[in-house]
Amino acid sequence: MKRLLFLLLIGSASITMNAQPDTVKTGAYIISVHDINFHDKEYTIRFWLWFLYSNPEFDFQNQLDIPNAKEIDAPAMVADSVDGKKWVQMKMKCVMKENWVVHNFPFDRQHLRVRVENSVFDKNKLIFVADKRHSMFDDIEGLDGWQIEDFVVSSDTTRYGTGFGDPRVGHDSQTFSTFKIDMNIKRDAWGLFMKIFIGMYIAFLIALISFVSHPWELEPRFGLPVGGLFAAVGNKYIIDSLLPESPEFSLVDTLHSITFFGILSVLAVSAISLKYFNDGNKEACLRADKIGSRIVAGLFVVLNIYYIAAA
Repeated sequence: MKRLLFLLLIGSASITMNAQPDTVKTGAYIISVHDINFHDKEYTIRFWLWFLYSNPEFDFQNQLDIPNAKEIDAPAMVADSVDGKKWVQMKMKCVMKENWVVHNFPFDRQHLRVRVENSVFDKNKLIFVADKRHSMFDDIEGLDGWQIEDFVVSSDTTRYGTGFGDPRVGHDSQTFSTFKIDMNIKRDAWGLFMKIFIGMYIAFLIALISFVSHPWELEPRFGLPVGGLFAAVGNKYIIDSLLPESPEFSLVDTLHSITFFGILSVLAVSAISLKYFNDGNKEACLRADKIGSRIVAGLFVVLNIYYIAAA
């Protein structure tokens, strides 16, 4: 009898040690992505999550974690049973943190990520299985002003280099199963481009208009470019207030730098032409003014087209 009891205990321990983690079939339906804020590095997403599983210990209402979220509103939850399994649906609203890639703004492409984990059970107890068939993005309400280039749900694992205080030997790190939502989006940019850069181009045109007057007419020759320069600087500050600080030299920086140097070139051409006039060489004055104005205007147009096309 004792031998039989011993064998049963050994068999039970062996089954426990070799037990496979419970699977949770998980999917998502993205309702909308909105309030995209580049300066604060965040956006808001509303979506449905669902879980289909057998283990009664799982409680996603209290165990759900989205590590890359700034804020998570209390979800609306619907629970049911299907074929002996628990079926949980949760309507989520989260403010997500995001490191925006803005070097090609406003012709930018962004990658949005949502990571879902169970905060209690690691990968030895729980494994997410992505419901790729039913997961999708609302094409009508989903995202205004952007195009969805790719939408993918998948499952993976995330390793944390800490045992979260677990003193047992071998528990100096933990790995959790992760349900991943990934979206690649592209901005419908031309309307926004014209809205934010129209001031810059008008500022350069104001400076260019100074070539209409004679080189020896000092007030329009030097007053108009200086006024255009201040307008371009103001436009730059306005656009920078929309974007996060970045060490990269972005398209916004490039186009404004071309404008600044263009206006400086207008002033340089006027100064050179005036120098010829003061030396009594009116013919050279007018020739330098004509050639210089064409070079400045032509280079400005060519450089703008090149950098915008490259974006």
